[in-house]
Amino acid sequence: MKTLITIALCLLSFPAFPQEGKSIEKLAFGESDEKIEAMAALVASGTVKAAEILQALADGELNTSGKRVLIVQGDSAVDAVTGEKLAKVPEDKEDIIVNNRVRRELGGAIAALRLVSPKVEVRFAAAKELLGSAEPAMLPLVRKALATEANAGVKALLEQIAATLELKAEDRATRLAAVQQLASARNSNTKTLLIDFLNKEKDEDLKSEARKSLQAIEGRLAWGERVGVAFTSVSLGSILLLAALGLAITYGLMGVINMAHGELIMIGAYTTYVVQNLFKKTVFFDWYLLAAVPAAFLVAAAVGMILERTVIRWLYGRPLETLLSTWGISLILIQAVRTMFGAANVQVENPAFMSGGVEAITGVVLPWSRIVIIAFAVFVLVLMYLLLNKTRLGLFVRGVTQNREMAACVGVSTARVDTWAFGLGSGIAGLAGCALSQIDNVGPNLGQNYIVDSFMVVVLGGVGQLAGTVYAALGLGFANKLLEAWQGAVLAKIAVLVFIIIFIQKRPQGMFALKGRAVES
Repeated sequence: MKTLITIALCLLSFPAFPQEGKSIEKLAFGESDEKIEAMAALVASGTVKAAEILQALADGELNTSGKRVLIVQGDSAVDAVTGEKLAKVPEDKEDIIVNNRVRRELGGAIAALRLVSPKVEVRFAAAKELLGSAEPAMLPLVRKALATEANAGVKALLEQIAATLELKAEDRATRLAAVQQLASARNSNTKTLLIDFLNKEKDEDLKSEARKSLQAIEGRLAWGERVGVAFTSVSLGSILLLAALGLAITYGLMGVINMAHGELIMIGAYTTYVVQNLFKKTVFFDWYLLAAVPAAFLVAAAVGMILERTVIRWLYGRPLETLLSTWGISLILIQAVRTMFGAANVQVENPAFMSGGVEAITGVVLPWSRIVIIAFAVFVLVLMYLLLNKTRLGLFVRGVTQNREMAACVGVSTARVDTWAFGLGSGIAGLAGCALSQIDNVGPNLGQNYIVDSFMVVVLGGVGQLAGTVYAALGLGFANKLLEAWQGAVLAKIAVLVFIIIFIQKRPQGMFALKGRAVES
């Protein structure tokens, strides 16, 4: 790379290179040194055509046919010098041999020429790549790209690259300007560079400016870390909210300690897997979640209602028996899934719109999958609020929760409300499984990872309380992530558990107290 850049620098000191055709011929027919010289000339020209030629050479698409140099792609061939399109690919075409030395120089040449690509995203990616790996000899090339760059984001990166390279200049004024320019940087590589500069620089005034720039960068990086922690905390909180929301309804209404709640989450995840496989045979794969969401809800709700009708209904008021029976049911469901789908995890793919992420701050990428799940959790929460507060079923559920006997006296079928409420809570668990399938491994033990956290959210927030569940889920999400950053994941879990135990000792009803059947009995 250094050889190539050195030659390119010499060529940059002259007017724009006019003999691109001769360089292409050298690239095809010359020896290794001639090939490297030709690559340097193409880099110095800085044209889109030069980038296409070098990329074709790297991809093995640059061929020779007699004295002609061709770009061959499939059944089409184009003269690399004149741009003439040939009627057919010549039979006597030969590959251009590139040894390891030339290939190394070729990689550097392509990276430099990407800075002049007509596509903004390509130039942006090239500038990000060079931000931490640019060599001092590349400064003229960076300045040339900077002079013609119109995109503000790419231009800012190029300015940082130029300033990074200028830190090593002999001229004091140039180094001072570079130090001041780097104060606006947002990446850890620049921080390391300034620390190294402070260790080597002898000029106290320059060191003082470098310390100011370093302090500005550290403050900006600290804010980036805070944004990252806040996002991951909200993300974890939204997952806990989805996992615990259904449990809050069933536990709050009927006082049932449902140890099979995690397996209802698992059922929702496997339903998503089945729907995904059905959509793989169609052209609408990216929209499979539109079918998977209602399917996960309905399947989990149906399983929950069957469990309530056949087992749980006969155990009301007997918490120990309910706990043991639902634990047994969870084992049965796990074994049933293992029999149907196998013991190994199954693969659930993200739709295209949930792939990748958005870079909110330099170095802080927010995955689209997490953003969509947060939005989905808010959507489910709003629907639950409307259902409980604006519908007849919600009125019955709230009435039975507050005073079961009085609700029965005014004609409410409490047994039917129990079934519908349990189905509703189970369906929401299925939605949680659908969401978790996009970010977690889908396997028979998926639900076991969330059942304890779900109960902690419900108990901390107050049974039967929607607002308490929201606050508890977000609170536990933030507590876990903040403590993880401080003492690690294991100690964070222990600290959260100890806090909840102490909290429940002082306030058994949770953050939000609700007068209901459990209290009255």
